[in-house]
Amino acid sequence: VPEPRQCGRRCPCPGLRTRLPVLRWLPRYSLAWLQLDLIAGLTVGLTVVPQALAYAEVAGLPLQYGLYSSFMGCFVYCFLGTAKDVTLGPTAIMSLLVSSYAFHEPVYAVLLAFLSGCIQLAMGLLHLGFLLDFISCPVIKGFTSAASITISFNQIKNILGLQGIPRQFFLQVYETLRRMGETRAGDAILGLACLAALAGLRAMKSRLPRAAPAEPLAARVSYLIVWTTATARNALVVLFAGLVAYSFQVMGSQPLTLTGSIPQGLPAFRLPRFSMATPNGTIPFRSMVEDMGVGLAVVPLMGLLETVAIAKAFASQNDYRIDPNQELLAMGFANILGSFVSSYPITGSFGRTAVNAQSGVCTPAGGLITGTLVLLSLAYLTSLFYYIPKAALAAVIISAVVPMFDAGIFRTLWRVKRLDLVPLCVTFLLCFWEVQYGIVAGVLVSGIFLLYSIARPPIKVSEGDVLLVQPGSSLHFPAIERLRDAVCSRVLAASPPHSVILDCRHISSIDYTAVVGLAELLQELRKQGLSLAFCSLQDPVLQVLLSADLEGFQHFPSCEEAERCGGAGPGGGWSAPFTSTSESSLLPT
Repeated sequence: VPEPRQCGRRCPCPGLRTRLPVLRWLPRYSLAWLQLDLIAGLTVGLTVVPQALAYAEVAGLPLQYGLYSSFMGCFVYCFLGTAKDVTLGPTAIMSLLVSSYAFHEPVYAVLLAFLSGCIQLAMGLLHLGFLLDFISCPVIKGFTSAASITISFNQIKNILGLQGIPRQFFLQVYETLRRMGETRAGDAILGLACLAALAGLRAMKSRLPRAAPAEPLAARVSYLIVWTTATARNALVVLFAGLVAYSFQVMGSQPLTLTGSIPQGLPAFRLPRFSMATPNGTIPFRSMVEDMGVGLAVVPLMGLLETVAIAKAFASQNDYRIDPNQELLAMGFANILGSFVSSYPITGSFGRTAVNAQSGVCTPAGGLITGTLVLLSLAYLTSLFYYIPKAALAAVIISAVVPMFDAGIFRTLWRVKRLDLVPLCVTFLLCFWEVQYGIVAGVLVSGIFLLYSIARPPIKVSEGDVLLVQPGSSLHFPAIERLRDAVCSRVLAASPPHSVILDCRHISSIDYTAVVGLAELLQELRKQGLSLAFCSLQDPVLQVLLSADLEGFQHFPSCEEAERCGGAGPGGGWSAPFTSTSESSLLPT
């Protein structure tokens, strides 16, 4: 939420405003803000209810767990969130991850939410939000594009009315194509009609010209009706499909596959279960954690990544800043408290956040309205969900995830930097096998490229009266051997050999191993009767080198001064070094 231009009474505890962002906007809350937040909250609520039911299907859980996961995040983020537009709840990406790591067991899913929240909370308290910077854009794009295809194809079986299709992607494709002849006509017709309606309403909204205040009342009312219809398209399509199914039920025939009974009432507020009873015995907590495995790292990080990426996207449009560590705290508390009401892991939703922003939300208080609407649906409307066709929910899911596929990223990376296509394609392809393998492999490939650039920095070498060597980046232990080889090979190849100036203007940091390597280089050059001088040292690097007490260490403020003082030819040295030491504490004598 943007800070006020003129502050009134200052908060007696600034740290509390940082940790509790609600205090930044609550003292200034107005009736005008309440009206806009109310409209936005209701609009998002009409979107989240059908999506929650659909995403529970993606997660492989009973549909009520989608609703259980849709209200606590709204309440928590109102108090702890830093972005007014973001709404927390179940998403397609997180539901896919839950499907992979919770094994379609609600007990596993709820425990995964609790443990993910604890990890996110600890990361926020330890200020570890920077870890997100190691997940590159090609990895994210590869994952989301693969997830879009995986989730969409996973719903084809519901569009066609097929039963018993396996969830593994390649088996799913094979079985769906093999059993295409078993398609139920009613489900297919309704599913395709819902897809067409959702696509048409989405296109209508994107091309809808905004009504100016000066236009006639009739034009403004028409704009409002069309905009509301297009924005609440998920709810309207599901409602229409439910009415069609109910009509068939009344007539005594049912050609559609229905959602079925959903337990009515609010979930009990209780601790998540730390063991699970099975016909073969009880699975203890330790075994459940081992079963989740790498999911305990992937789910918290991907949840935070979604939320921060969405928050930053909308923050840049509205001129306010996002604190990743505060977002970690908000996500952590939302998942921990959500697990007490049987929620599976949640994160920020791009689609619902966009609806929130377009509805004119002013503060995170809009989430209170959305959460309340979900609670009312759980308390009073679950009996009506019985008649919702699965084909309609499948159409809602496909409509939501298809825009996540970014076909243009392949062309863009080919034009900008082709090497980035490697982590993109590795992530994209392996995610069809297992999501965790794709993400981990993509991060590893990106990390290898990053480490290679650190280990092999560009080194510019210029010859004149002296040999001028200019590393293109900081010096760390993997790069020192490359620097020594570059210097020694050029020194020995020169006739006569030249003394060396090391231009350090691009070196902002240096480690102990690099210092040891420089000490050895000084010693090697001295044996050849040559000198090595440093110039343009930044203060942190200079302090490290001075503390190391290198033998024969000399440095100058600039390369020009070093060249003026330097001699040419064998044994050429510097007449007036800035600093020179006679002993080395790094190398053995």
